[in-house]
Amino acid sequence: MADSTSQAAGEPGAKRQFRIWRGDETGGELQDYMVEVNEGEVVLDVIHRLQATDAPDLACRWNCKAGKCGSCSMEINGKPRLGCMTRMSTFAEDETVTVTPLRTFPVIRDLVTDVSFNYEKARETPAFAPPADVAPGDYRMQQVDVERSQEFRKCIECFLCQTVCHVIRDHEENKQAFAGPRYFIRAAELDMHPLDTKTDRKEHASTEQGLGLCNITKCCTEVCPEHIKITDNGIIPMKERVVDRRYDPLVWLGSKIFRRGQTPQTSVTTARQGSAATPSTSRGGVHSHAGGSHDQRAESQAQSGVNWQREVPHPTAPAVDDRGRLPLTELTFDRAAAPSPFGDDVTFPLPPEHLNFAHPEQDSKH
Repeated sequence: MADSTSQAAGEPGAKRQFRIWRGDETGGELQDYMVEVNEGEVVLDVIHRLQATDAPDLACRWNCKAGKCGSCSMEINGKPRLGCMTRMSTFAEDETVTVTPLRTFPVIRDLVTDVSFNYEKARETPAFAPPADVAPGDYRMQQVDVERSQEFRKCIECFLCQTVCHVIRDHEENKQAFAGPRYFIRAAELDMHPLDTKTDRKEHASTEQGLGLCNITKCCTEVCPEHIKITDNGIIPMKERVVDRRYDPLVWLGSKIFRRGQTPQTSVTTARQGSAATPSTSRGGVHSHAGGSHDQRAESQAQSGVNWQREVPHPTAPAVDDRGRLPLTELTFDRAAAPSPFGDDVTFPLPPEHLNFAHPEQDSKH
């Protein structure tokens, strides 16, 4: 009580030891500081006081100081957190608080990192596409459909889930082939959206965003400041849909009867059409996006990526013989769907010709 009264009267608080990483892309080191800490303060408050007293050149990114912008992401005592949401009262009085930049991304200076990787992945994620025959303002959704994906809209893009994900945290070479948890829940959100007309979000997440590389350790869920259940409500359902579509016997049989999942997918940009991969007999074939199509031309076109502008045909009647029966070959065909993303024909990171890094409008002149 006496301490609270003295601090309320304007007397300085206790000195606490901080260890902060100082440096840039060429290197750096941890430096020790003794900083005043008052009751009710957060780590970002202490960093601001340090900037005002002992380290005016300390670089730190921040904006709202309310846990809603995600700017002040940093690693505090080794755990990715928001500086504005980490209270000093959670640490012991004699504990040294170590503050370092996000380890997964390149350092610019001090606590500021280059998170442009995430914005590149955002550009590669196809945007929401409403129905062409419904005018803006006329969209109608049931509340139950809104609630399914509303959780993922709470993301503040602090990228804590991205930096804690060991797929790219410990393996820099995976960054080209892996979008990360933030964009897996974006794909899940749009896949659940009843008005989104791009129907192959699951296939895109699996083949282009590296969904198969995630082994659901749930570390992304643990660090999310918005308490989004990234793994349980986003990543796992998307993985299950991919597996059902490719390997579930009943779904496979349904795709054979109703001719689903056999739409060829071509390049999204004219620039990538020239670099389309062709099937290689020496490698035993390459990974296909064509969804098990029997059309060799479609298989070849599929190597160049996903075409979101294609027109998806309506289901057709099953191919029956003159007696009205399903041919035996339709049931015994040894290729139910596209090859497994983890099969012998796929290596990670995926080669550039198998990735879809291009923005649909990047070739247009502005």
